[in-house]
Parts: sequence; C-alpha cells; structure tokens
Amino acid sequence: MPALPPPLIVTNPHQLKLLAAELAAAGRLALDTESNSLYVYHHQVCLIQLSTDDHDVIIDPLAFDDLSPLGEVLAREDIEVTIHAAENDILLLHRDFGWTFGRVFDTLWAARILGWPRPGLASILKEHFGVVLNKRMQRTDWGKRPLSPAQLDYARLDTHYLLPLRDHLEQALRDAGRWEEAQEVFSELRGIRWEEKPEPTMWRLSGVHHLEPEQQAVLHALFQWREQRARQRNLPPYRVLSNQTLMALAQELPQTEAELRAIPGMPRHLPDYLARKLLRVIQKGRRARPPVPPRASSGSRPDAATQARYEALRHWRTQKAAERGVEPDVILTNSKLMAIARANPASLEALAQLELLGPWRLQTYGPEILRVLSH
Repeated sequence: MPALPPPLIVTNPHQLKLLAAELAAAGRLALDTESNSLYVYHHQVCLIQLSTDDHDVIIDPLAFDDLSPLGEVLAREDIEVTIHAAENDILLLHRDFGWTFGRVFDTLWAARILGWPRPGLASILKEHFGVVLNKRMQRTDWGKRPLSPAQLDYARLDTHYLLPLRDHLEQALRDAGRWEEAQEVFSELRGIRWEEKPEPTMWRLSGVHHLEPEQQAVLHALFQWREQRARQRNLPPYRVLSNQTLMALAQELPQTEAELRAIPGMPRHLPDYLARKLLRVIQKGRRARPPVPPRASSGSRPDAATQARYEALRHWRTQKAAERGVEPDVILTNSKLMAIARANPASLEALAQLELLGPWRLQTYGPEILRVLSH
C-alpha cells in the first residue's frame, strides 16, 4: 500500500471554519469518532475523523469550546455523511454536542443488507483494499494528549476508504434491488437520539438470581461501592473490580484479608486500606436486608396469545433471512416483532399506523406479516 499523505489536524476555530466551508462545498464526507470509554467513567468523544474525496482530516474536540460549525454541516440534508456502524457515533455526537444528521449512509448496514459474511470494517478494508488495521490501537486511550503518529495513522484509516467503499456498496445495492431498503434503514438512523440511561444495577449481572438472599445483599453493597469509587476516580467500573470478582466476593463472603486476597480476580497489589474497606462493605452487606428484585415493567410479559404470535413471526423472519442470506435482524428486529405481535393488526392500514415499518418494508413484508398473524 503506498504511503498516504499526512492528515490535516484541526485544533483551532479558524481551521474549523475553513473546514466547514470546504465540507459544505464537497457535498459529502466520511466520519468516525473515537472515545475513551475504556479508561474513564465519564467518557466523551475524544477524536473526530473526517475524509473527503481529496484528503483526510482529524479534529481534536478536546481543543475546542465550540464545534458548532461542523455540527451545522452535518445537519444539512444536502450533505451525505458516510459512517461505518453509525448508531454509536450518532448517539455520542448527539449526547456530547447535540448534533443531528441530515443524510446518512451506513456502510455496515449496506454490507449487512447485501449479506456480506464479514461486514466489519477491519475485514472489509483487508478484503477490498488490502489494508490491515493495527489491532493494538483498538484499546488505545484517545483521551490522552499528545496523540502519537501511530494513533493518528490508525484513526485516519477508519474514514480514508469509506467514500470509495460507499460508492461500491451503492452500486451493489442498486444491482441487487436493495437501494430502497437501505435508504429506509439510513432514514431510521438519522432519527437516533441520546437518552439518559437508567442507573446501573446489579440485577443485570450474570448469575445474580442464583445467589442466596444474604449473598445478594452483599453483592448490592459491593456494587454500590464500586459505582461510587468509579465515579469519584473517573474510571470504568470494571477497572475498579470486574463483574466476575464482585460475584466471587458475594459467593465466598471472605472475612479476613487473606481470604479476600485469595478471591479470583482480586488485584495483586491491592492496598491494605482498600482490602479493609472491602471487608467492611461485605460485613455491612451481610447485616443489610436482601434487595428486592425489580418488578417487570407493565406489559413486559406478553400473554400466551401474544407470545404465540411473536414466535410465529420469528419463525417467518428466520425463513425470510435464510432465503436472502442475511442476519434475521436485517429483516426486522425482535422489538419490532414483539410490538407487532402485541398490536395484532388485521390490515395494512393498521400495520402502517404502528409506525414500525417504513414504506419499503410495509409493501415488501406487510402482506406476509398479516398472513402469519391470521393463522
């Protein structure tokens, strides 16, 4: 692979203003982001990579108080933004900056709609462009400065080939008669918005429901302590203690430092004061009342008839996906199938009123869905 010219590094408002004008004139761009979610509790977008047909750009959002000129470009309906696996980027950019997108082309979704067996970016770059990404960079801390040349080189490759890939995928989608389907998916992606998530809870940990009540009380105390410490130190919770270690502590209920340090996954060089703190947390949990499992939200448990309709729809979807050579969720997601099963529409008009299917899916799959529901 020939050496690429260095990317343009944008770190000041004047550069950003010029870049925004250039992007508006270009009419299309490729985009990717990097965050530091592996290293901090309060993670953020730490890098924004862009590519036009002419060159690559890396924006350092940590150097700016105001990135609105770029946001205004991305929101324009006459400018198409190509992203690979767009959902997370759209979510984080909306959360951190309030940005929305006017037009999106998702190369991951396009490849999945076409039934490509390896739609991940690393596989596509290797297979179609002969480019091998440095896997070590996938776990790099993008929040640290200065960024190394290796980091910058890796980051720019995430967008450098996206526009030619996008053009190849468009032709393949049109040839396969899948262009309208893809446009419907891209339109749905544009509507993604960040919503605050519920507070983390221990009830999502694997194996929690198999614990005895006393063990659940200890796990609850340990989980709360880990969350508090992770927030205070701005660390991902797993870097305080892993989920597996929390579960082991709750199961074994160590009472001495020696027993505590023998728990699988405990840090080798755990300071004495932290060991004593953990023992106190465990003792506090043993004295506490067992936590009450959260009640299932209203309507979350389908009745027998709804469940039967849902399973019938899943069976239809599995067959349809196999015929097309795609993953089942390319046809319809589980959540949409369940919503249809609950509503049990009897006509295309009623199905359309659920606003779960776009025009293409409604026309293509609607009659088949109604036949499944009528049996």
